[in-house]
Amino acid sequence: MEEKKLNIKLSPEVAEGVYANLTIISHSPSEFVMDFVRMMPGMQEAQVKSRVVMTPDQAKKLLFALENNIKQYEKQFGTINLPGGPVPGSTIPMSFGGGEA
Repeated sequence: MEEKKLNIKLSPEVAEGVYANLTIISHSPSEFVMDFVRMMPGMQEAQVKSRVVMTPDQAKKLLFALENNIKQYEKQFGTINLPGGPVPGSTIPMSFGGGEA
């Protein structure tokens, strides 16, 4: 069986990345929506810097990829601590459209 190769292009603008220090995840029956937010100290508002929408199966693949990468990171650099951060699985009340519930 012949292996197919996928060429993935990365533009200079996208390669710079976007800094986010909060992720809000919501879902519907057909998709997961991840809003990547930048919160600044002392500010009353936070801005969504990027939104990624994916299918449930791709979201689950992302979960497994993140778990694998975090295990590799912690093996190399040590445990990632969450001092004062949200408890895993905690939620922020948001509606699907991104507004307050």
